[in-house]
Amino acid sequence: MENITPSWCYRQATRLVVERPVAGECGRPRKAYQTLTNGVADTLSCPLKEYIDKLDSYNITSSLEWYRGCDPIVDENDRYTYLPDGKLNIGLVESTNNFYTCTLTFSLGGRIGSVSETIEAFVSRKYCMTPRVNQPANEIIKEQMGSNFYKLCRVFVPCVGEPSVDIVWLVRDEFILNTDPADRVYTSEQRKEAQTVPEEGVWLERVLTISELREEDFHINYTCRAYSAKGFPGSYFTLLPADPNDILPIGSVLGGVTVLFIVSVSIYYLFKVDIVLWFRSMFPILYTNTDLDGKLYDAYVAYAQPRAVGFSTEVEEFVLHTLPQVLEKACGYKLFIAGRDCMPGMAVVDSVEENIQASRRLLLLYTASTFIRSSISNNNNNISKSSDSRDNSESKTSDRSSNMSFDGSEEVYPDSRQQLECLEAMHRTLLEESLKVILVEMEEITPAQLALFPESMRHLRNKQGAVCWWKNPSMKQRWRTCMRTKEDEEKGGQDTQPSASISPSSRFWKEMRYSMPVRGKRALYPEKTALLNL
Repeated sequence: MENITPSWCYRQATRLVVERPVAGECGRPRKAYQTLTNGVADTLSCPLKEYIDKLDSYNITSSLEWYRGCDPIVDENDRYTYLPDGKLNIGLVESTNNFYTCTLTFSLGGRIGSVSETIEAFVSRKYCMTPRVNQPANEIIKEQMGSNFYKLCRVFVPCVGEPSVDIVWLVRDEFILNTDPADRVYTSEQRKEAQTVPEEGVWLERVLTISELREEDFHINYTCRAYSAKGFPGSYFTLLPADPNDILPIGSVLGGVTVLFIVSVSIYYLFKVDIVLWFRSMFPILYTNTDLDGKLYDAYVAYAQPRAVGFSTEVEEFVLHTLPQVLEKACGYKLFIAGRDCMPGMAVVDSVEENIQASRRLLLLYTASTFIRSSISNNNNNISKSSDSRDNSESKTSDRSSNMSFDGSEEVYPDSRQQLECLEAMHRTLLEESLKVILVEMEEITPAQLALFPESMRHLRNKQGAVCWWKNPSMKQRWRTCMRTKEDEEKGGQDTQPSASISPSSRFWKEMRYSMPVRGKRALYPEKTALLNL
C-alpha cells in the first residue's frame, strides 16, 4: 500500500490475517483472556476501548453491544449493566467459565461497519474487593503542642487469598514513606491480619508517628489511602491545637480550696476557744449587751458547803479566792457565791431559786467525793421526780429539803442548799433548757468513780463535757489554787511572778471565759428589754 504526498512517497506493508470461525461457537476464534471473581460482582473491559476513543475523537457515532456466548446481553437486565468506557458489570459472577463478545458498530462515509472482540472469562475463587478504610474516619483531632502523636491507619480488604493492596499516609499530597524512628515524622511497616468472620478478608494497618508536634503540623489534613486494582479509597483526619486545659487549673483551685477548708477546720477545732475569745474582744458590737437582759449575775457558783458530803477546803479556797480574783477582778464578771452574797435571814429555798433565776450561768464545781451517796439506788431516774419537786417547791419546801435527791434516789446530800442547787441546775438544764450549766471538774475522775455519779450528772457530762481544773499545768506539782508557798512567806510575804493558775490567758481560764456569757455592747430593742424585766 502506497501513500503519496506532494513531496514524499511512502510505502507501508500491512499483514492481514483471516481466521475462520470455529464451528459451533460465536465470536472470534482469537480471544482475549480476563479473570472474574466467583460469587461477587465484577467487571469485564472490552478490548476495543482504543477504537472507541478514536471514533469519539472524530465525532463518529458508535455503539457497543455485549454477548454472552451467542445470546445478546440487554443493558440493566438480569445481572448485567453497561458501564462507560466499554465495561460490563456482572452483578454476581457464576462459577462457570464463559465467552463474552463486545461488538462495536459505527457509521463511516454512509456505510455501517462493525468490529468485534471475544473475551474468554475464567472464574477464580480467589478475589479481592474494594478496600474499606476504617480509620481514620474523616475526623478532627486536637492535641497539645509539643506532645507525641500516634494515629493508626486501618483498612479492611474483603478477599479470598492474598490481596494486592498497599496503604500509605499522605500529607499535603506527599507520601510519607519513611519508616526510620530516628526521624520526627515516620510510619510503621505495613501489618496485616486475616479474618474469617463475620466477613472473610484481611486487615491492613500502618501507624503514623510524630514524635514532637510543631506549629507546622496543625491545621492540615493527614490522609490514609489504599491502593488496589479495585480503586484508591482514602480517609483523613485534621490535626488542630488542643483547647486550653481547664481541668488542671479548676482541679488545682478545688484542691486548694479543699486543703484550705480542711486546714481551716483543723485550726478552728484546735484553737476554737482562742478564736472565739479573740473575735469577742475585737467585735463586741456584734453581741447583745447582757446588762439589759434583767439578770443580776453572770454565774451562780454551786459547790459543796462546809459540813456537806464531798466538802473540800481546796474547793472552798478556789471558790472564795481564785474565782473572784480571775473572773470578777480580771475579767469583769459578776458571780453569786453562797456564803458571800446571801441575804441574811433569807430562806435557803428562796435564796437558791431567786439567785439561780437571776444568773445567766451556773458553775457546778465537784470532786470525786461530791456525789458519793450513802447507798446506791437501783433506779437512777433523775428527771421525773426532780420535775415534780420543782413544780411543788413553794408548797412543799420542808419535804424537798429533807428527803429528795436530784436523781430520784434516797437522800444524797445532808446539806439542803447543795441539794437544791443540783435539783435546780438539772431541771433548768435538761428539762426547761433555760439555763446553761458549766461543769468544773476539780480533780481527775476515774471511770469507777464516775459510775457512782447520778445518771443526770453523767448524762450532762457526756453531752457537753467539763472544764477540768486538774489539767491546769500548776496542778501537776500540787493541787492548790493561788495560795502562797512557803518560799513566798520566806520572802516577806511578797508575791513572786503571777502563777499560771490565776492567769486569764491560761488554758483553763480561756475555757471558762469561752463558756461564760458574752459581754457585748449592742443594745436590745426597748420592747425586748421591757419583756425581760417583767
